[in-house]
Amino acid sequence: MKIAIIVPLFPPKWLGGTEIATWNIAKYLAGRGHEVHVITTWDTGLQRESLEDGFHVHRLRYLKARFLGPLLFSLKALLALRKIKPDIVHAQSMLPGLCALIAKKVLSKPYLLSELAMVYFPSLLQNQILRLALRNADAVIALTEDMKNEIRKICRRDIYVLPNGIDLERFEGLLKDEMRAKLQVKTDERLVIFVGRFRPEKGVEYLIKAMEIISQKDRSIRLVLVGEGPEEKNLKSLTEQLKLKGCVEFVGQIPNERVPEYMVASDVFVLPSLSEGFPIVILEAMASGLPIVATKVTGLPEIVKDGENGLLVEPRNPQQIAEKVLLLFEDNELREKISRNNKKEAKKYSWETIVQSLEDIYRSYL
Repeated sequence: MKIAIIVPLFPPKWLGGTEIATWNIAKYLAGRGHEVHVITTWDTGLQRESLEDGFHVHRLRYLKARFLGPLLFSLKALLALRKIKPDIVHAQSMLPGLCALIAKKVLSKPYLLSELAMVYFPSLLQNQILRLALRNADAVIALTEDMKNEIRKICRRDIYVLPNGIDLERFEGLLKDEMRAKLQVKTDERLVIFVGRFRPEKGVEYLIKAMEIISQKDRSIRLVLVGEGPEEKNLKSLTEQLKLKGCVEFVGQIPNERVPEYMVASDVFVLPSLSEGFPIVILEAMASGLPIVATKVTGLPEIVKDGENGLLVEPRNPQQIAEKVLLLFEDNELREKISRNNKKEAKKYSWETIVQSLEDIYRSYL
């Protein structure tokens, strides 16, 4: 099968959930013998055409203009698709959905639409474009049941539910003591970790405010923030304002292959998001055996079962975050139970299983 996947951003520069998921989908599909072409935007210093992990990458220049940029990208993607001649087009999010819709009308190619976390906060224009893309798609995939329900508010149609996956091999053989020594973590330090983009919807400010409460109870607990983004300056200012510089460390963005090292070296993972699709970072925490504290938003309660493989809190609530983190450090039995359950739960999300199901969906429309 010849498969074209369209995604706005892509590694190595962009390491968000959609980007990492797309990389793995392309890699595992190629590993199953398919000819895979990823169409994405070009980043400085990268080749326009390349072969990476067995799949082809086509990087197109993108004009940063509100309306003209997406339109030109769609036309360039159409030209790329005409050259590639795929059997099916997989659009990862709304803008690629527009590209795929045009390709269906012009080239008569079926398309599949997924990675639709933006259904939780679309603008009026995005809502109209998304409705059009959803209505014309041959198949639509939601990452969670909650996302499926949100999508059906925009367009009532059949929707598959297929979560993101994780490459479990990346976490095999990593020992906590070795990772802590490698990262120069002191033996008496206990680490709380967040990994992700610093955007308002990630709610990192509430985690930092929770650290003010935590530090008053236990100064051995330190917060490690891995990532970067538009909120970074504000978050650093908040850290200084709350006099937490010794308790909060901004690591910056790290290569994706190093994320397991930081996860395994840590003790608790916190995701204080105000909205989420299906964060791969949750699966990475699970594969590392980390107890999770996450907010009760969108589809997160489908992934994190309260008291079983994590603890849930209300969004925008530093007090609850602090209480749950302290509880995990105080209750060794609970922490170890959640750790065991998470390692077991992570096996359900192997990319081999997810991509096989995705392949079945492709075949049903060819």
